[in-house]
Amino acid sequence: MEGRVERALYLWSQSPQGRMLERILPRSIEPRELPEPRSEGARLTARYCVQCHYLPSPQMHSPDKWAAVVVRMVWRMHGRGNMGVLMKEMMDNVEAPNDEETQVLVAYLKKHGQSEMDPEHPALKSDAGRIFSIACTQCHALPDPRRHTRGEWPAVVERMKRHMTWANTVVGVDALRTTPVLDTTEIVRFLQRYARTEPR
Repeated sequence: MEGRVERALYLWSQSPQGRMLERILPRSIEPRELPEPRSEGARLTARYCVQCHYLPSPQMHSPDKWAAVVVRMVWRMHGRGNMGVLMKEMMDNVEAPNDEETQVLVAYLKKHGQSEMDPEHPALKSDAGRIFSIACTQCHALPDPRRHTRGEWPAVVERMKRHMTWANTVVGVDALRTTPVLDTTEIVRFLQRYARTEPR
């Protein structure tokens, strides 16, 4: 599976649109780091998703969003829909999963999707809650603070901060690029306040 990522990078390097593909997602997870990495769902995720962008984490979306995302991506792999034809022209022999594989992909991604915080949680109405919501939903579903312990959250937030810095650096034309510094202190405090108390 690891070789597919490197193959995709090589193809992007040969394409005039390769820089665009490289900007779609940050390189944040490797195939061996996927949940249940030896499962068929993980294998299919690594096989198909890296054709057009870096490997996505299943936690990019909540379980209820993954089915629509997969349908949209498969549509593009077939050369249809938004950017579909362009994707086919840019990539070398883009393959799309068959119906059975698509069902396996959806089931796998839903199983390991992001556990979301209740959007009606009163804590989200606080200043820290609003900062947390605005910052985190730019890239993925709003995570449930109980997903990690108080001790785990600072490292997770720091990793996300690096991803946001990457996005601000690579997206857009040079003249419009900015690298704002996001102060995550309040976000970390908010997550720690509502975090899980015991490790899993």
